[in-house]
Amino acid sequence: MQARTGVRRALASAAVLLLSAGVSHAAEGAHINGAALGAYWAIPFAGLLLSIAIMPLAAPDIWHHHYGKISAAWALAFIVPSLLMYGVSVTLYELMHTVLLEYIPFLILLFALFTVAGGVLIKGNLHGSPGLNTGILGIGTLIASITGTTGAAMLLIRPIIRANDNRRHNAHVIVFFIFLVANIGGSLTPLGDPPLFLGFLKGVSFFWPATHLFLPMLLVAVILLAVFYVLDWYLFHIDEDYPPKPDPTPDSRLRIVGWINIALLGAIVVAVLMSGVWKPGISFTVNHIEIELQNLARDVLLLLIAWISWKITRSDIREGNGFTWGPIIEVAKLFAGIFITIIPAIAILKAGMNGSLSSVVSMVTDSQGQPINAMYFWLAGILSSFLDNAPTYLVFFNMAGGDAQQLMGPMAMTLLAISAGAVFMGANTYIGNAPNFMVKAIAEERGVKMPSFFGYMGWAAIFLLPLFALTTVIFFRG
Repeated sequence: MQARTGVRRALASAAVLLLSAGVSHAAEGAHINGAALGAYWAIPFAGLLLSIAIMPLAAPDIWHHHYGKISAAWALAFIVPSLLMYGVSVTLYELMHTVLLEYIPFLILLFALFTVAGGVLIKGNLHGSPGLNTGILGIGTLIASITGTTGAAMLLIRPIIRANDNRRHNAHVIVFFIFLVANIGGSLTPLGDPPLFLGFLKGVSFFWPATHLFLPMLLVAVILLAVFYVLDWYLFHIDEDYPPKPDPTPDSRLRIVGWINIALLGAIVVAVLMSGVWKPGISFTVNHIEIELQNLARDVLLLLIAWISWKITRSDIREGNGFTWGPIIEVAKLFAGIFITIIPAIAILKAGMNGSLSSVVSMVTDSQGQPINAMYFWLAGILSSFLDNAPTYLVFFNMAGGDAQQLMGPMAMTLLAISAGAVFMGANTYIGNAPNFMVKAIAEERGVKMPSFFGYMGWAAIFLLPLFALTTVIFFRG
């Protein structure tokens, strides 16, 4: 025990020395030159993402107890070589730039949405008919851009499970729930899905996703809802040929408890919108990193809204939702590692054809140097299927130049392709987007026999990939 305490004190002292040295010696604009980095600098980023993808399946006990340590180890796999090669000032500048301008705002938004949505409880139960199920999926798709895919999924997953808990065939309901509510529905605002919020932090306007992703999202969502209705109708009538199962949650009147949190969700929207509209021209500098007042005010407001929700919501409401801090703690630990290890990968991609990943850059650029939007859509989408879609979006955003004004203007179709690929194809696997695994775990806990990892991919291949091909033909063919 004394040894552990000594180690902790030593690490804390080293951190203080590192911070003080970096702050005093950092030069303005000091950063890592991506053109000088070999592709091996991306190994910590790839290693962490592969750990997230594989270890929960291959070594669930180890992952469950040590995922934070694994994330920290991969982060150190970048930090230590960077300190040795570039020194304290450059490394500290890069770390603080990423943490202050990207990671903390990202985490605060998720934390606020998670806390407030967890204070809304839908009580009661209805009969899971094809019409009702399609209606719930449609509502979830609509609200996901307001409450976030995580908020919408946590709000509606238990009611839809209760509505179908007496049916023999009900796993398909949860699969389409993941497709629509946990992914595609979050296409229209920076609140909807983490990739779009990262774009917002990079300068993409709040309403850009709504005006540009609306038609692709409408096409995919309407077809999926129609296909789901037909499939659910077919399986519903097959169930009628079997002896009826006892209903563990008999039908009862639906009602919503915790209405104040609906208003607080609206307050979150206002806070985020405010930071995109209000430009006072005031900023603060920390280690040569500019923090704008409107962004600082937004983050403070979001934390205040979350605190209000926590204080005024009755404990029985959160207990009824099975609310715990576990999911947001996991997100905080894993994404700390992701945002740190992605630093060299982004630097390399920013170097373009001068960087060591020029072969990847060349796949999305033609001989005249123009973007191939269909490739942006599919490459961003495929990586979002097996990695997390938020950092994947960030990689391709920077690959396309990283200039929000340019991407919203002459390169709007490229940004559309990146955004649609990251948001839509996060639905292809259980690990493509944070809510996917959460929904799966809740469904299995409630007795739903969910498809295996590869079984779910089979569902996605049948129902999603043809729609994404159609999306390519209609929107990204040119």
